[in-house]
Amino acid sequence: MKIIILGAGQVGGSLAEHLASEANDITVVDTDGERLRDLGDRLDIRTIQGKGSYPTVLRQAGADDADMLVAVTNSDETNMIACQVAYTLFNTPTKIARVREAAYLTRAGLFSNEAIPVDVLISPEQEVTNYIRRLIEYPGALQVLDFAEGKAQLVGVRAYYGGPLVGQQLKQIREHMPTIDARVAAIYRRDRPLIPQGDTVIEADDEVFFIAARSHIRAVMGELRRVEDSHRKVVIAGGGHIGERLAEAIETRYQVKIIEMSPARCRYLSDALESTIVLQGSASDRDLLVEENIADADIFLALTNDDEANIMSSLLAKRLGARKVMSLISNPAYVDLIQGGEIDIAISPQQATIGTLLTHVRRGDIVAVHSLRRGAAEAIEAIAHGDSRSSKVVGRKVADVPLPPDTTIGAIVRADEVLIAHGETLIESGDHVILFLVDKKHIRDVERLFQAGLTFF
Repeated sequence: MKIIILGAGQVGGSLAEHLASEANDITVVDTDGERLRDLGDRLDIRTIQGKGSYPTVLRQAGADDADMLVAVTNSDETNMIACQVAYTLFNTPTKIARVREAAYLTRAGLFSNEAIPVDVLISPEQEVTNYIRRLIEYPGALQVLDFAEGKAQLVGVRAYYGGPLVGQQLKQIREHMPTIDARVAAIYRRDRPLIPQGDTVIEADDEVFFIAARSHIRAVMGELRRVEDSHRKVVIAGGGHIGERLAEAIETRYQVKIIEMSPARCRYLSDALESTIVLQGSASDRDLLVEENIADADIFLALTNDDEANIMSSLLAKRLGARKVMSLISNPAYVDLIQGGEIDIAISPQQATIGTLLTHVRRGDIVAVHSLRRGAAEAIEAIAHGDSRSSKVVGRKVADVPLPPDTTIGAIVRADEVLIAHGETLIESGDHVILFLVDKKHIRDVERLFQAGLTFF
């Protein structure tokens, strides 16, 4: 597939890295020559220096015969104009744009071929907000991912001493929970992946990814770790787009405080939010945190645009007694460095966004793609189409599907029913099949599995 990516920042660079390893023809456009040189040195891609909305630059990048344009620059306006130019002058089939500003996103009918021709809108702030909200809803989870519109969820937790299943074989899950069906999709032990078998023993400190129906998630988590009390008091450092959206989403269920430096922004937040308490000051101000009883906070979220400020305020909040701290970290090198130490969860905005982008780039009927463990593995939701003659999966038992190495089928969602995959489970046309890939190089093989053959009409 021939893809033009506008923007060589964190999201554009991460997307180029994902796609370049899958034999796509990638061209990245940016005004920053240094960023382009860095990407070009690391990846097998073309780079063009220039403004992505200019027709001459797009033509130089190969827009005449491109299959897809992905506009993820830092400017909403540049992204929208680039899609307009690609549609009008080059008839580019698929146009994806990152648009951050809510003033654009809330206008009905703005994004259509008759107005601004964007096929897929990506809002990083909304993606990150949803991601954090799910983590708040499940205390103790490292990652929570929705499939089939939330009917099934894949959850990552760290197994603790004292969990009923720790030290037990996986096949004993059924004995512990006879009325609940769940499947462990992968285990990471000392940062190395294990493909789970029935006799695999869960050890304390393992990162365990399991899939189950949404209503069963809490019960399964309780088997792997001590059950934590629900969060009540939430402190958010940073009143930007993400901080505002998160407070708006959770303020009816939790006691929320926002700490924001800008007096003007504080006044805006006070007017915009219903019950959230807005405090003007620095989240790294020890006296302010003590005065606001940070020791009583169930969760502290550092969500400013500054990685270093987020890390320092999180460390301070933890030292002063906050029960759990999460920090938004844009620099991938920092994420692996700090997660699991004093900072409980490092949230990577580009990893939260990249799955949405990859969903629209994958071949076959792929409806969701999620990166796990900061991109080390992927979970994919694919729809099975066709019949036993035209499809490699429809009409087959799970045990008979020719899966690539280190790939497992975790669950099948059929209408409103979540079926945890077992060897004898039969796949039907229309099923949403949720797969887990430890090695991302096999993604193309999974895509081919779910492409119906020529006999399917």
